[in-house]
Amino acid sequence: MSPDDIPLLFRHSSRRVRRTELREFFKTLVRRVARGAGVTCLITDDRELRRLNRQFRGKDYSTDVLSFPDCGGGGEIAISLDRAIAQAAERGHGVGDEVRILMLHGVLHLSGLDHEKDSGEMARAEMRWRKRLGLPHGLIERNGP
Repeated sequence: MSPDDIPLLFRHSSRRVRRTELREFFKTLVRRVARGAGVTCLITDDRELRRLNRQFRGKDYSTDVLSFPDCGGGGEIAISLDRAIAQAAERGHGVGDEVRILMLHGVLHLSGLDHEKDSGEMARAEMRWRKRLGLPHGLIERNGP
């Protein structure tokens, strides 16, 4: 898959994010963090994230990001733009930055890291990548492990 073929799908009507900039960031993220593994990202709404969370994790609530790894080190991530908008307002940064944070978090999960089960490896990786990519505080930093 060439870097230009990396799928970033928008299924949300909001124009609060600059799609071209997010596509460029996502390409960079997949190239650098996922090391070119096949990754697809869906940006959608709370309703769809709730449905996916219920269907695949048995949890009947919306969440900000879900990761669905495949056996090749890649997979799919789904992000709720509704959650991203709310979280950006809570944290005092832009919606685009929040979506980027969620993308990073999801891609790190696809690469095999899991902050719910590890001893801080994902938190350290997220912090390193966040700094390299110029992002505000990541999910694990602000929410705890």
